[in-house]
Amino acid sequence: MKPGRKNTPVELKVLQGTNRADRANNEMPDVKADIPDAPSFLGDDAREEWDQISTELFDLGLLSKIDRAALAAYCQSFDRWAKAERALAEENLISRTSNGNEIQNPLVGIANKAMENMRKFLVEFGMTPATRANVKKIKRQQANEWSLFENHG
Repeated sequence: MKPGRKNTPVELKVLQGTNRADRANNEMPDVKADIPDAPSFLGDDAREEWDQISTELFDLGLLSKIDRAALAAYCQSFDRWAKAERALAEENLISRTSNGNEIQNPLVGIANKAMENMRKFLVEFGMTPATRANVKKIKRQQANEWSLFENHG
């Protein structure tokens, strides 16, 4: 059986203006907007990205403490991508094996995999141009209190 479309988080539906009371999940738990503590294992690039993105997501009301692992995974992917790209800037895209065969530099694969992982998390948090195009601005007070959900089912 092929899975259906992924559910869009209610927070994004409200910001996009597509939330409908007749389709609301009334069993969904209330989650308070908050910035979780950054994990201690984040690298320098990951931590810098965490500090920037967590504030932006919080201001939009799209981040809570239970999002810690997803945000950390995004930031770690960002860190790997940045490191791989910096290393690639110092090397060639093509490497030679011990037999003299030319192959793609393994750093290209690392960078590409990290970028793909980043893209998946960016979509989940509404941080791509396509997903952001549908998000409407809200006031921080609304985001903090989630009061915008009270009358939306």
